[in-house]
Amino acid sequence: MKTILETVRDKAVALWETEDILNERITVSAGPLSVKEAIGEPEEQDFPIQQGKEKLMEARFREARGQAFTDHYGNYSGTLTEVAALPLDNNFNRAILVSTVNAVSRSLGQAEGTIHCKDSGPKECSTQIFDCIRKKHGNCKITIIGFQPALAEALNKETEVRLIDLDPDNVGQIKRGVLVEGGDATQEAIGWCDLLLVTGTTLANSTIDMFLTDKPVLFYGTTISGAASLMGWERFCPMSS
Repeated sequence: MKTILETVRDKAVALWETEDILNERITVSAGPLSVKEAIGEPEEQDFPIQQGKEKLMEARFREARGQAFTDHYGNYSGTLTEVAALPLDNNFNRAILVSTVNAVSRSLGQAEGTIHCKDSGPKECSTQIFDCIRKKHGNCKITIIGFQPALAEALNKETEVRLIDLDPDNVGQIKRGVLVEGGDATQEAIGWCDLLLVTGTTLANSTIDMFLTDKPVLFYGTTISGAASLMGWERFCPMSS
């Protein structure tokens, strides 16, 4: 049975074949982007990228850029055919594919918001999240997958939330007023909520499959921008560019 990421890859390759661009080259650089290059200088200092836990890989295709958060980063250059042939068995290859999908989708006009917001962007984003959810899903209990500090704090002020994160330094801690639970609580937290608010990074670290259940899902972030457009998923990322 195909994984979600394999399905995304197949849809992307079909699009690339239609556009006759499989032999064009993509350049993925992680460098990685410095914290300042990635998210500027937000007031808060507890975003995962600021702690060195994740980095942004950035793909460039023609004049378009697409990014993906990952904990396994480096540089890559190859044709889209070569990207499509990469085995999706580690976070490095997965991040290459995901950032490439984002950049190519952006170049083809299929996706927007493929570049992470900077400076005050995360805080401004958090001021919009609850109204966005309430308009479509009403007042609901929310399980957040992945620690995004500003979103967790904003939602916790408005409704009941649970927060699942895989970083052992976060698990068991109170972050922005919310108890961070570990992966072993995932299934119970999914059953508890009315809505899943899921970081797009789950696409690049191969955990996304467990969150596409019968529960409504709202993805957030730039990492899943291209895949969301290909798959028709709902995404919240108002401050990205």
